Amino acid sequence: MVLVPISAEDFSRRKSRIGWGVAGVILVILAAAGYMYKRSVDPMHARESFDAGTRLFKIARYNEAILSFDRAIALKPDMVDAYLMRGKSYVGKADPEQALLDFTKVIEISPSNPVGWLARGAAYLDLNNLPSAIEDATHAIAANPEEAAAYSLRGSAERNGGNTKKALEDFNRAVELQPSPGNFFERGSTYQLLGEHKLAIADFDRVIEVIPDLASAFFARAESRRALGDLAGAHQDHLQGRILDGH
Repeated sequence: MVLVPISAEDFSRRKSRIGWGVAGVILVILAAAGYMYKRSVDPMHARESFDAGTRLFKIARYNEAILSFDRAIALKPDMVDAYLMRGKSYVGKADPEQALLDFTKVIEISPSNPVGWLARGAAYLDLNNLPSAIEDATHAIAANPEEAAAYSLRGSAERNGGNTKKALEDFNRAVELQPSPGNFFERGSTYQLLGEHKLAIADFDRVIEVIPDLASAFFARAESRRALGDLAGAHQDHLQGRILDGH
């Protein structure tokens, strides 16, 4: 075997190749470590941005809240709550079209959760897109048949569309599931449209029992009392409503 002499230049080149190879491996390891670290901390930073956005939303600083939710979504693109709250922020700043995009994303990520259907349905209702509001409320009910807000939403859309009897069925179910002042008020308003003023008054009574300073409940009850010929009671309710309303 004949040994081929290696020049200093060849040795240097081989050493350089080895060095670059080692450096490449190190860079790959560092990149992988950096990626794993980023993946581990991004959700934490996303949560911090989300919490900041929620605080801003609560004090109606909607533009700043949207920026915080933007950051949260950039760090964690599947963060469904961030899309939901950003959509609500757009609703707060009277931009329902943009809100629809975020609520649709919520539905795409979590179609079995009624919250996205409810939020988008409410936005459609604000836009007076009644068929879409009813459709989304129906999806929310399918996702959770015990979701009172879904029946209330669908009832509101049906009533706005003139289907008062069908709306009453939904408000009855909403009251059954959640006997809240809001649901009693909506059902009372529906009874009123149907000319069932005694039933309407009974529902407004329940609202006033819980929220005795709600001017709209007194005004609504006054209307039904007037329809039944109770002019003194109607006058008293109307006067109380004006006092509570600051007039």
